[in-house]
Formats: sequence, structure tokens, C-alpha cells
Amino acid sequence: MQITITEEAAKKIKERMADKRGFLKLKYDTEGCGCVVSGVTALWLVPELDEDDREIKTNIGSIYIEKSKEVFLDEQLKIDYSEKANCFQLKSPNEYLNPRMSFFDRTIG
Repeated sequence: MQITITEEAAKKIKERMADKRGFLKLKYDTEGCGCVVSGVTALWLVPELDEDDREIKTNIGSIYIEKSKEVFLDEQLKIDYSEKANCFQLKSPNEYLNPRMSFFDRTIG
């Protein structure tokens, strides 16, 4: 799997992470979706990794994904940021996987 992060997204990720300690994770969240194939991707800053997490090297550092959810993601991904929509976007060469992707700081409380 290859994940590229645009300059705009890299800038916003760095702003959101600031001086916080943690791991950046591309989470395929199925909570409340009713079905595992109806999940939603989001960026999570987490204090620790899970046993199922796999490291993906990107152009700005490492991002982690759950091995068991990798099947729902494309082989080539791009994380972008839309100033107009004020949110991250997850794209593949063929489609938008999430045009309004959120960033959640799970290191707090």
C-alpha cells in the first residue's frame, strides 16, 4: 500500500498534532455504521498502537492502518486537504473514498 500526503494536508496534520505525542492512524471506523462494509475513514491521533496496526511509510512519516481493515482501502491512496470544505480528503486514482474526512485527537482524556 502506498499513501501520499499533499503539502496542504501535511501542513494541517502538523498543526493538529502540534507538540502532542502519539501515532497517526488512518482509521476505518465501522462504529454505528451497521455493517463492516459501510465504514468511514478518518485520521486519528492515538496514544498507542493496537496489535493489528501496520506501519505505512509516507512522504511525511509513518501512518498506521489496521491490517484487518486494509481490504476496504485501495492500494494507492492520497490524503489531501480542502480549504474550501475545511476538511481532509481521502482519494484513490479512481475515486474519493472520503471527501470530508475528519481528524480526531484520541490522545485527550
